[in-house]
Amino acid sequence: MPRPLAQKPLVYQQAHRPVAERVTDLLHRMTVEEKAGQLFHTMVMTGENGGLADDPQRAPGGATARQMVLDRHMTHFNLLGSAGAREMAEWHNRLQELAADTRLGIPVTLSTDPRHAFTDNPGTGMHAGPFSQWPETLGLAAVRDAGLVRDFADTVRREYLSVGLRVALHPQVDLATEPRWSRISGTFGEDADLTARLAAAYIEGLRGPGDELGPDSVAAMVKHFPGGGPQKDGEDPHFPYGREQVYPGGFFEHHLKPFAACIAAGATQVMPYYGMPVGTEYEEVAFGFNRGILTGLLRERLGFTGIVVADWGVLTDGNVMGEPQAARAWGVEHLTPKQRLLKALNAGVDQFGGETCYDMVVDLVRSGELAESRLDASVSLLLAEKFRLGLFDERRYVDPDVAEATVGRADFRAAGDRAQRRSLTLLTNGRAGATAPLPLTGRPRLYLDGMDAGTAAEYADVVPEPAAADFAVLRLDTPYEPRPGVFESFFRAGRLDFTQPRLDEILRLLGRVPTVVVIRLERPAIIPEISERALALLADYGADDRAVLDVLFGRFAPEGQLPFQLPRSMAEVTAGHPDQPQQSTAPVHAFGHGLRYAAPSSR
Repeated sequence: MPRPLAQKPLVYQQAHRPVAERVTDLLHRMTVEEKAGQLFHTMVMTGENGGLADDPQRAPGGATARQMVLDRHMTHFNLLGSAGAREMAEWHNRLQELAADTRLGIPVTLSTDPRHAFTDNPGTGMHAGPFSQWPETLGLAAVRDAGLVRDFADTVRREYLSVGLRVALHPQVDLATEPRWSRISGTFGEDADLTARLAAAYIEGLRGPGDELGPDSVAAMVKHFPGGGPQKDGEDPHFPYGREQVYPGGFFEHHLKPFAACIAAGATQVMPYYGMPVGTEYEEVAFGFNRGILTGLLRERLGFTGIVVADWGVLTDGNVMGEPQAARAWGVEHLTPKQRLLKALNAGVDQFGGETCYDMVVDLVRSGELAESRLDASVSLLLAEKFRLGLFDERRYVDPDVAEATVGRADFRAAGDRAQRRSLTLLTNGRAGATAPLPLTGRPRLYLDGMDAGTAAEYADVVPEPAAADFAVLRLDTPYEPRPGVFESFFRAGRLDFTQPRLDEILRLLGRVPTVVVIRLERPAIIPEISERALALLADYGADDRAVLDVLFGRFAPEGQLPFQLPRSMAEVTAGHPDQPQQSTAPVHAFGHGLRYAAPSSR
């Protein structure tokens, strides 16, 4: 176990004192440089065998954890990548030991993007790896059970806590009103009321026991204020062509509902998105620089009193996956990085993701452009969060044995497996008036496309050709337009319909053998012909082959309901309003659609 914390200010030994007093005591001992370091929250990676990664060439942003803690006074980090539970816990403890040896010994707060599902995008979420695996947030929304969402978030909390992860860079409560947007799989769908109800349960599950954040909590960073869904043409503002958020349907207020619910549920951190509002009453600058949005709307009108964290990389140019990346400073590109920083602080930002430029804050204070009292206001919020999370007390270190026993625990994995099955959404099941083909019975001869033959062989006789099959099972992903950049290629955006050659290939199979189509809905796919000609159509939002086969063979009943409409054509999508939900008057399948059949053991 790590050695005890060296003797530090009394705030470390006086846990009984009110948090406000402890914050004031520590703040008065801090230099401007030490305060400035708290305003930056950037990426970090584990080293080999639980050690600190000391090679600057492999470090995100070119600075090692040692350099950021010791030289830049930073204590907030976003963990990238994955390792075994023991290695993650040991690495966390070594990072905390490093921080404990600084002058004031301020503990590290470690955050992470989602890591309990199937997404593997270094910019938005990581594959589950050693953690229990659940459907994407869309799949939780398909079940529409606040209790399930609360249980999921509680599992996330317990697994995160065991390895030292204390801030969840989620939930994502944007509304999926623009079907082409690449980040829909991380949302609860297009309905504001459903999203609000489930997001509140998510916050409660991460918080854990009690009504307030405490040592057994994981803080939630709700994103992306004031709602990232209304993207012009569905493009994402990670990239300059997606910088504009538009509201032609007049639904700006509609997108605020989930955030109001999260604030009421006790969310302590909020992240504004990269986008800039166009054609509204607000300044046409990115939300992280927008005082009307962050101070006027979020703080003054909605009453948020917590931490505002700007999304990653809004101040300085950088390098992402070997490619140059301009700062996502949409609307303020003409400003210098230091001017952007000052504008964001004046707008209401407390902390900057993906940046390490603490020296710019120091320069602004020394020059008199930034009052130290303004710096103190943000640092006080950040320190208070650390105190409430118990990081100055019993929660500074974790036990690697407990981590190894907790992450991916059998009951957590079983709960994730059940959630995958519950989320599956049966869209069609044979023709009207005919006997429903699902669930399948006996051991039929199956032809597979996109499914593991070894797994399927436990349920059926797998054959190599459609002509020899009783049925085919075809697994598909939602169509998208590949993008050229390495980082950009992870964002599946653009058209939602299959190219004609691919659609013809699919329809030929459907014409040769009765075919059950299973499509992963990362976004609202346009599949009218497939829906019409498939023997049955099943939607998933992140589910392994065994989960799918359990439902196809009736060992588990599907419970999912669509969390968005499935539009009929791209013409319908392009003519729609990006800010308005449920616009199709004749969708292929409506919001909330989902068929049922009984299964002998659906729990």
